[in-house]
Amino acid sequence: MFKNSKIYILIFVSVLFVMCNQKERANDNQESILKGSATVFVDETLTPIIEDQVAVFESTYDAKIKIVSKSEIEIINNLFKVKSGIAIMTRNLTLNENKVFEQKKITPKITKFATDAIAFISNKSNNDTLIELKTVIAFMKGQPNSSIKGLVFDNPNSSSVRYMKELAGIKSIPIEGVYSFKTNQEVIKFVAQNDGMIGVVGVNWLTQPMPIMQEYVNKVNILSVKSLTSNNFYAPTQNNIAESKYPLARDLYIINAQGYSGLGMGFASFVAGDIGQRIILKSGLLPVRVPGRRINIRNEISNEKK
Repeated sequence: MFKNSKIYILIFVSVLFVMCNQKERANDNQESILKGSATVFVDETLTPIIEDQVAVFESTYDAKIKIVSKSEIEIINNLFKVKSGIAIMTRNLTLNENKVFEQKKITPKITKFATDAIAFISNKSNNDTLIELKTVIAFMKGQPNSSIKGLVFDNPNSSSVRYMKELAGIKSIPIEGVYSFKTNQEVIKFVAQNDGMIGVVGVNWLTQPMPIMQEYVNKVNILSVKSLTSNNFYAPTQNNIAESKYPLARDLYIINAQGYSGLGMGFASFVAGDIGQRIILKSGLLPVRVPGRRINIRNEISNEKK
């Protein structure tokens, strides 16, 4: 009987040991603000800069972030469908969108982290690198113009299309003269190969092109734009965006709708922090906070040669 008791105790201890190991393993895999894995829906116009942010974040912390590039409308639909989600967009949530999250008992945490711009591009063979915004708006309203053969957008559901429609005060884009593909890459390639077309892309695809896109970016002009109220033309440079001279600038936001302290919170803090803002600055976009420079002041200067 004593022998049987020893066997029962041994079995109990073994089961307890296995259960503890499984619990520890579950805790190891549990997501925290700087650990675990998460999926981030990214506005396709912002993919290059977010890829850089994720690469540095993953190299710094024990985290894995999967980037899913989508159009603006697709991102919103995905956020509503998933139980908890993270998105990076070129606008904040609307009142109606916030109400949807209220029904899910989630209060999204919004982090503004940078300002980018929509850029107009033309084929390199076009010597005219200037364009008036009123000309583009008139073309979108269906008024023909000899200087524009066609407007090329990335996606009918993209943030760029939505932005330009709001600017023009129209509900839908014209059937003739306006073309749409799927990605910014396709727009750049098409304009690089077709004279007379004006492409509409996120400026980040031009300031920080992927290696496979560099040859196409070299074949297009980035146009300087004259706003509806200015007499001057301004290119979408970091300085012109900072001084509010370029008319097609837009703020960028991280929408964290996880509803708990997960990687969304940690990644947002990273992007809005010193390292993340330096990555933004280097990319050619405008960070929310310009990182400071450290200056070491020495009381003595040594001229001794080593």
